Amino acid sequence: MELCNEQRTMLIVVLIVIMWSCCYSHAQLSSDFYKQSCPSLFYVVRREVQRAVTRERRMAASLLRLFFHDCFVNGCDGSILLDDTSLSMGEKTAGPNNNSVRGFDVVDKIKSRVERVCPGVVSCADILAITARDSVLLLDGPGWSVKLGRRDSTTASFSTANSGVIPPPTSTLNNLINRFRAQGLSSRDMVALSGAHTIGQARCVTFRDRIYNESNNIELSFALSRQRSCSADSGSSDNNEATLDIHSPGRFDINYYRQLLNHRGLLTSDQVLYSGGSTDSLVVSYSRSLNAFYRDFVRAMVKMGDIKPLTGSNGEIRNNCRRPN
Repeated sequence: MELCNEQRTMLIVVLIVIMWSCCYSHAQLSSDFYKQSCPSLFYVVRREVQRAVTRERRMAASLLRLFFHDCFVNGCDGSILLDDTSLSMGEKTAGPNNNSVRGFDVVDKIKSRVERVCPGVVSCADILAITARDSVLLLDGPGWSVKLGRRDSTTASFSTANSGVIPPPTSTLNNLINRFRAQGLSSRDMVALSGAHTIGQARCVTFRDRIYNESNNIELSFALSRQRSCSADSGSSDNNEATLDIHSPGRFDINYYRQLLNHRGLLTSDQVLYSGGSTDSLVVSYSRSLNAFYRDFVRAMVKMGDIKPLTGSNGEIRNNCRRPN
């Protein structure tokens, strides 16, 4: 049966409304969201991030990781920043975060500075997004236009954070691909985002099994060098740390991928990216081209920042990032 003109028009309107509603949360995010309400935002955040990274260069990696761990648990909503209460457990003490994720004091200081100039305007979720970008820039990495307009969650989810949505350092390649795909991120996005391990450190407990039990996929001298500060048995060395990138841990570059080609990935989840699987060619490509890595990393960071943001009247703008209003 053919549709009359009026029916066709109505059908088109309905389709447009459906498409608009599906994309609405992303459309509300924009790089100039605070242009009128908090014009000095980027300057204030950059200054505090720079101070923190000057004091401790490793802090750049910690702030970048905060954003990743926040977005992978119910979206980029600042929930990782909420403290435990007598009534509920937050995400800070969940397995992937406990004694691992750090930088909360830096975020507190940034939020305090922002509140002085723009009280009640900027969300903690957006502060995490900006600090992630600035942390990369301050270690000579790429920059990008950060989309803003997220609001903060009023709750956190200990159970979701513990459910495996954040891939563990022992992940197989298939697990990594599936976990990232569940967030709307491709294998290319996953390999590019893994390049953030060009900065930062990992604890002995996260790579012990690899350096003692995976001799077929780890370069021997590299394993022996890591064993010096990480004993085979659990105990006093558990929290000893090693750099993820042995060549240039303070620069956001492509040495991480070059290490993988030589079977010198510190974590199992690093080396599986180059282990005869579907992502080998991407590792080779990034190891040869800084521009290719930067291009795909920036695209993936923007996509990750689009994971289920709270916008409009959803959520709130927290006065203190550690607790709901």
